[in-house]
Amino acid sequence: MTENQENPILVITEGEQAGQRWTIEGPVFTIGRGAECELILPERQVSREHIRIHRDNDEHFLEDLGSKNGTWVNNVQVKSETIPLRDGDEINIAMAVRMTFVGSEATAPLILGQMANHESGRLRLDRDARRVFIEDVEVDPPLSLPQYRLLELLYDGLGAVRTREEVVEYVWPDAASDGVSEQAIDALVRRLRDRLSETDPEHQYVVTVRGHGFRLDNPEA
Repeated sequence: MTENQENPILVITEGEQAGQRWTIEGPVFTIGRGAECELILPERQVSREHIRIHRDNDEHFLEDLGSKNGTWVNNVQVKSETIPLRDGDEINIAMAVRMTFVGSEATAPLILGQMANHESGRLRLDRDARRVFIEDVEVDPPLSLPQYRLLELLYDGLGAVRTREEVVEYVWPDAASDGVSEQAIDALVRRLRDRLSETDPEHQYVVTVRGHGFRLDNPEA
């Protein structure tokens, strides 16, 4: 488990090996529960060979190997396609292990710094119970499911901007992309802001980036 700054790094943020870092070496890097994988995950929800990351020139791509419990990148499920990975992408394996892809030496300090701030931010999520806390004060009553999904999408972005298309796909997964209006998205954002301001009126957590989308500003506690 050595780090080579010329190679990308995977940082496990949730799971039995949380906090560990793995360097992606070679043209093909397989992750799963089997002993033949380059990165072995012990969680029973993980398939024997769950995903494969391969290098093509200077880019890296992820492929789900027909896993039983699925793979998500930035909260969007990976199905039959092979998708490119970029710095800061979050990979969720079987809803049991989360890891962050750190793609280059230049952005490694930035991404790792964002992750540290993320863990020590005022706002945090209890995913198992779908509860939200701001400086240990629970947001009560609980958020609606669309509000929670939107917050989770932004929270997992580590401060990155989420587009309106990503919001629709994650919050309303069964809706066609043109079936959710911009007004509906804006209304959901306003409601989420209002709910968070009930607990912390001094800070606006959900930031609109005009022409691009939305991001979460989660200051340190």
